[in-house]
Amino acid sequence: MKGMSNIENIGWPEIIGRVDHTLLKAAADWPAIAALCEEAIQYGAASVCIPPAYVAKVKETFGEKPVICTVIGFPLGYSTAEIKIAEAKQALAAGASEIDMVVNLGAVKNRDFAAVTDEIARIKEACGSNILKVIIETCYLTEEEKIALCRCVTEGGADYIKTSTGFGSGGATLADIKLFKAHIGPKVKIKAAGGIRSKEDMIAFIAAGCDRLGASAAVTLMQAEAAGGQVSGQSNGGNEKGGGQY
Repeated sequence: MKGMSNIENIGWPEIIGRVDHTLLKAAADWPAIAALCEEAIQYGAASVCIPPAYVAKVKETFGEKPVICTVIGFPLGYSTAEIKIAEAKQALAAGASEIDMVVNLGAVKNRDFAAVTDEIARIKEACGSNILKVIIETCYLTEEEKIALCRCVTEGGADYIKTSTGFGSGGATLADIKLFKAHIGPKVKIKAAGGIRSKEDMIAFIAAGCDRLGASAAVTLMQAEAAGGQVSGQSNGGNEKGGGQY
């Protein structure tokens, strides 16, 4: 990674700066969302990743910071392309500047990769210069399907390929990051999400080539370390502020 030759020794500011501080729990209330945003601002997170229903209120309350990321076609991905495009446009109009979409896994299993690529391209067109991350939900995929989706994400013009929703049966793995690196185009970046529960996990995923991490544990772990305590976490398990393995 640029500027990080000795990556094993990077500190919390560099880690948090790559984190999409996330709260996608179904029952997330406004105090929790507001607290998430305050933490993101205080510690310099890359963005907050929040439910679409909260985008406008976060923008109205907090203004230009934090950067707002939200999800579309989430978490199952089987909405039609037209619905996903409408979701993206509404979220961007409300104040989001980053969109995390879920691919149509049915189309993947039907080997209709042209349709997957077309959907990504149409959503990227709707996003314009705003960042589009494509969640491929690796836990449901064969290696062949993962490789094919690397091509779909690249040819569709998305900015990132993302491992997981955090609501599936598994989360990010270093093996998948290595596979992505071998098959994505040079302009595509990587976001790992789901089950990233320790500082060691975060450093390992950054070292493997991830530009972003979907995590909520980062701030809690950093605060505990600063206080001289320890927060237990487990690799590739757990829960990112409620809801699956995020």
